[in-house]
Order: sequence, then structure tokens, then C-alpha cells
Amino acid sequence: MNGIGRGILIQLISQDIDPVTKSGKFAESYVRGWLSKPSDHPHIVEYAANFTVPHDFGRPGAIIITNLLDKEIHLVQIVVHGFNEGPLFFSVNTWIHSQKDNPESRIIFQNQAYLPSQTPPGIKDLRREDLLSIRGNGKGERKLHERIYDYDVYNDLGNPDKSEDLARPLVGGKEKPYPRRCRTGRGPTKKDPLAERRIGKPHPVYVPRDETFEEIKQNTFSAGRLKALLHNLVPLIAATLSSSDIPFTNFTDIDKLYKDGVVLNDDNDPQKNKFLSETLDKVFSVSKRLLKYEIPAIIRRDRFAWLRDNEFARQALAGVNPVNIELLREFPIVSKLDPAVYGPPDSAITRDLIEQELNGMSVEEAIQDKRLFILDYHDMLLPFIGKMNSLPGRKAYASRTLFFYTSRGVLKPIVVELSLPPTPSSPRNKRIFSHGQDATNHWIWNLAKAHVCSNDAGVHQLVNHWLRTHACMEPYIIATHRHLSSMHPIYKLLHPHMRYTLEINALARQSLINGGGVIEACFSPGRYSMEISSAAYKSMWRFDMEALPADLIRRGMAVEDTSMPLGVKLVIEDYPYAADGLLIWSAIKEYVESYVDHYYSEPNSVTSDLELQGWWNEIKNKGHVDKKNEPWWPKLVTKEDLSGILTTMIWTASAQHAAINFGQYPFGGYVPNRPTLMRKLIPHEDDPSYENFILHPEYTFLASLPTQLQATKVMAVQDTLSTHSADEEYMYQLHEIQQFSVNDHEVLKILKRFSAKLKEIEHTINQRNKDIRLKNRSGAGVPPYELLLPTSGPGVTCRGIPNSISI
Repeated sequence: MNGIGRGILIQLISQDIDPVTKSGKFAESYVRGWLSKPSDHPHIVEYAANFTVPHDFGRPGAIIITNLLDKEIHLVQIVVHGFNEGPLFFSVNTWIHSQKDNPESRIIFQNQAYLPSQTPPGIKDLRREDLLSIRGNGKGERKLHERIYDYDVYNDLGNPDKSEDLARPLVGGKEKPYPRRCRTGRGPTKKDPLAERRIGKPHPVYVPRDETFEEIKQNTFSAGRLKALLHNLVPLIAATLSSSDIPFTNFTDIDKLYKDGVVLNDDNDPQKNKFLSETLDKVFSVSKRLLKYEIPAIIRRDRFAWLRDNEFARQALAGVNPVNIELLREFPIVSKLDPAVYGPPDSAITRDLIEQELNGMSVEEAIQDKRLFILDYHDMLLPFIGKMNSLPGRKAYASRTLFFYTSRGVLKPIVVELSLPPTPSSPRNKRIFSHGQDATNHWIWNLAKAHVCSNDAGVHQLVNHWLRTHACMEPYIIATHRHLSSMHPIYKLLHPHMRYTLEINALARQSLINGGGVIEACFSPGRYSMEISSAAYKSMWRFDMEALPADLIRRGMAVEDTSMPLGVKLVIEDYPYAADGLLIWSAIKEYVESYVDHYYSEPNSVTSDLELQGWWNEIKNKGHVDKKNEPWWPKLVTKEDLSGILTTMIWTASAQHAAINFGQYPFGGYVPNRPTLMRKLIPHEDDPSYENFILHPEYTFLASLPTQLQATKVMAVQDTLSTHSADEEYMYQLHEIQQFSVNDHEVLKILKRFSAKLKEIEHTINQRNKDIRLKNRSGAGVPPYELLLPTSGPGVTCRGIPNSISI
């Protein structure tokens, strides 16, 4: 590297205009080699260059770098000494392409934040030039060294050239609306001109160069290596596990996964087994032939908790998917689906069925007192149930579950309705289940709850997790890079919350949500998974309702109350996700408002910010173009408008994703608690299988769950997705690079106040988890609710709020 010599040309650009050239004054020099002073970090090499500038050069505002080497370089930071202002920091953490790949030079701006109107004259043209270089022209296939951000539909999930069975419909557009993804520009498949050809492993999917995972740390299991498992580990596990895809025959089979592990098949490709063994040694710390799982949190304290009704209900408020439960506000329950297609709209849940569980209350009294709640997947799933049930080894219902909030302050399930599409002989194809006192009803009730959990698992993964966090964040990130200069204060605010998201989403398109991928293989919707996700986006996604207080009010789980800090009061006080979430939301809101106030102090400063207005317009008109004409989009006129928009985005990228992601293995790692698919319908008394159910109810229950291969495959994915990497960046942390990147003491004060507030919240949450009155987060065998604790160590911890969606 000492021979780098004249391989890197650096031009120092002044903030002041040269009266002759009418552009910024500049001075240039070549990098002359490394410094004798060793770096604090062994993987970072420091180089130096000398500049001679006239006395009236002014303050440097930008640096132009031309990389004349044959390979790219990773630039962490430039520090300029010798000016009266003291050291000037240019913290970038970016890849600089080789000139042989792209003749354009790179523009690096000094850390000072400027609104467009405040840009110093010497670098104003460079600001615009840099933004234009990021947008590209929308043509051609993207190269891995590029940093082009552009939009495309989800036309890369299928693989019709490999198999007709792997063809998938385009997602995004009038017929199947969806947020847009980052464009890669790959050519069409041979068999479908509208589908983008797949790229085979181990070749990476294009994302802009600085969005890729960092892997510079040696001898550590970095975030990049963790995410790389999505390339190789998942399909290799599927290929190397025992080839006999059989059901669990007893609960001891499941317990062995945590005690003995899963024996891998030695008869497969030795090269694959060699790679798999090496990978597993690093990831799971197990022997070369075993894939052993940690005991999930749900059974660690009480191995039978999952069987109890109160735990089934508790997880609707404090589990991995606590965002679908709603207050029941009307009775009777009526479907909004077309009755000509889906049968009579009235639910089969009757007044008598409900009132026998209400301890003397009427339905009207229970609704009035806000004591009845519902988990309703009927309308979302029934249009797909027929197609889902035509898939081999899949049997599902569209479920409704009714809960009663007891005087003891706990939720209990009182009735489950499971619906199938109507048939000529059964136009009202619905079954009702409630907990009974005899053994037969006990097992039937558990099967009904398992079907509800399977519905819940699918909606959680496809809608609340993938769509509402991963997919909906992607257009915000693309628009931020395309329209907000790296000097823009809002870019600097959002930057920590965009880390690794485009890369993890690209990996998901390659291995998780693709045709034949893990989600299709392991969840009930199968090949119709993304169609369900699209239908949910069309029917229920609204940007204004992604704000936590608005979402809680929409679901009836909170009411407006001006006496409360955020203007909302929870209907169920012991609703851990909402109670802790409102603390985090409030802290983010206060932080964002202070930050926005600091930069947008002048009247009309929001409307006159052309970069900002272009950013918001593109999010609506390109990123979420299928919903561009909806009336609910917030206006961007005042700084209050801006603060609300940014608070929602940061909440989504950080706390919301943490709440619904990092509990996946702790709750789903024990298959009976949260089966991702069901393989059998519940037997009727006149079914041939009913007699076998009576004789062997445990076997019938387990045979309805995912097979051993399906279960262990999804457990491996859930374990990976629930894992914090060693280099995770959390919301409460103030990294040195982040401090340098703002270069504003007032903003640093705002950041420190935010960090201190999050530490206060952590203490409050810990105290709540010790409060015996809060039965949804404390008690014998009850796991504490820690998913919204700001801090965490590495591994599967079921806690910790990273800045961004990085897994």
C-alpha cells in the first residue's frame, strides 16, 4: 500500500467563489503515502497529502477525490489541518470507485449541515452535481461499484426460466399495488418479458455500493457475515437436514431439538457439508454434524405456558405480533367481503356464545365498557384460503378470535371462528370453537388456537414485519439519497436509520420472499404469500396510521385524551407493546422536534426547501406511487408536519421493527406455540380421521403442525433474524462518527438528551417488568416484556432497539 504514491488525486474546494472561474477556489495534491503514526484501529490505514493554498482561499467546503488505482478504496474520514478554524472533518465512510470503472470523481462534503438556501456559493453547484450523479438515468443493468438509487417493481421474485412452478406475478402496479424497491436493471427472463432474471448465488444482488454490509473487522462475526447467512445457510440447511420430511410424533421429538440437536445428513454434497459445518461452527457453536437450538424464551421458564389460554391471549398484547388486536366496537360482526362470492357476511359468533363467558354481562355492556377484543383475519385471508388449501400439505382457515378482558386484568379467549370458502353444499362454511371441560374439547380447542396462531404468524411475517417495516422503508431510503444532499440536516438525521436496510431487503428477495424461498416453504400462504402482502397494502396501509398513537386509536386500543402526555390513553393499561412503545415514541418525537426546530427556525423555511419538497413528493409519487392519490398523505408545509413525518419514519425503522422482529425465535422457536403453517383441518365427528384423533390426540395435533424439516428450517431463519450482530448500532449510542458528522454543538446536546431519555425509559421498563400488578409482563413463568428495551448485547436477546432495519 505504501506504493500508492500518486494513485489518489485530491482537490480541496473552497466555500468561496473564484472571481475568475465563477466556481469554488481549489487546490489539488496527490496522496503521498501512509503516516508514521499508527492508527487506533488495525484495519484502518492513514495516508497524508500536502496542500499549498493562498491566504484568501477561505474555508474548505468540499473535497473531490479521483481514484486512479485499479481497485476501489474504502474511505472512512478526511481531516484537514492548517486552517484557523481548527481541524475540519469530512466523515464519509464510503467506497470510492476506481477510475477504470467510472471516470467521474467523487465529491465529499465537509460535516457542516446546510439547508439548500444556506449552501456556501463555492460548493452550491457541487451539491446539485452530486445529487444528479446518484439518481442515474433509469437505463441499463447496475454495476456493483455504482451508487445509483432508483425505483422498480417487485418483478424479480419468480424464476420462470428454471421452472414454470417458480413463475410469480409482478407485485407493484394497479392490479397488485406495492411499495417500490431499489432498481437493479437486470434483463428479462426468457419466458416472461415482464420478469427480471434471477441472479444465482453466490453472486450478490445489486445495491448501491455504500449500502452493502461492512466486513472489514477481522476475527469477529460481523454484521456482514451474519447477513450473508441468508445467501448460503438457509438453503444449505434445507439440503443437508434429514431428507425424510416427517411430522413430529411426540413432544419429546421437539424437546430433542434443544437437547441433542438435529443430525445432518452425511450423504449430501461433501463440499456443501464442509461449508455448512464451518459456518455452523461459527454461528451456532456446535459440532460439525449437529444443529442445536437454544431453548426459546417462551418455554424456558414454563414449558407448558403455551398450552394455557391466558398465555395465548397474553401474546396478542406482549408477543412478537402485538399489532393486530382490536377493540370490538360493533356487534354482530359483519364481513366486508362480497357476499355473492364469499357467502353470508354475518359471523357465526352469536350473542349466546359470547354471553356465556361474560360473567352476567350483556354483549352491549361489554362493548360499552371496552371489555371485548378481536383478532380478525377473516377478510384478509378468506379470499386466498381456497388457493392455499390446494397446495400440497397446507390446510388453513380464515380466523376470528374473540377475547374478554376480565375483572382480574387479564385477557382470555372466549371463542374462535374458523371459516372456509363457501361451497354449494355449505354456503356458510364456518365452525365455532370454545374451550370445553372434557378431554376431546380440550384437544379440539388447542387445534383451533393453533390455526389462529398460524394465521397470526403469516400476517405477522408478510404484513407487519416485511411490508410495514422492510418494504415501506425502502422508498424512504431511496428518495433520501436521490433528493437530500449529504449536507442536508434531514439527511444527517435519517442516515443512522437507513443502515443496511437495502442490502437486507435484497437478500430477502433472493432467499426469503422469492418463489420457492423460505417464506413460501414454511408459511401457510405458500406461493400466494406476496399476493397477500400486496392485498394488505392495498386495503389497510396508510402512512398517517403508521404513527403509533394513530395506529392504537385506529384499532380502538387507545382513546384520545388531552390530559395524557401524547394525547392518548390506553384502553388496556397493561398492554406492554403499547405502553413501552409510547415512551419510545415520545422520546423520538421530542428529539425530532428539537432537531427540526434548530434548522427550520425561519418562516416558510420548510416550503422553500426545494430538496425537502422534492424528497416528500417523490416518496408519494414514485416510492408509493400506487397510493399517490390517497387523501391521507400528510402535507409538508410546516415544521410540525415535517417532525410528524420524520418521527413516523424513525419509529418504523427502529422501535417498530425491533418490537416485531427480535422476538421471532423466542416466541416462534417452539413450534407448537406458533406454528407457521398447518397441514390438516380440524376433524369433524363424521370424518374417517376422527376415530384416530380420539385414540391419538397428541399425534393428530403434532401431525397438523409443520413437518420436522419445515420446522427446523424456519427455526434456523428465525434464530438468524432474531440475532443482534456484534457491531449493531443502537438508538441510545452516540458513536464518534455520528458526533463528527453533525459538527454542531447544539445538535450534539439534542442527541445527548435523547440518549439520556432512552436510558431513563430503560429503567422505567425494567421497573414495569417487576410490577406484580402487570400480569402481562410479570408473574410465575411469564417472560418479561423486553423487546423495547433500548440496549442489548449480541445474540438472541429478545431486547434492544437498533437504529435501523439491519436484519
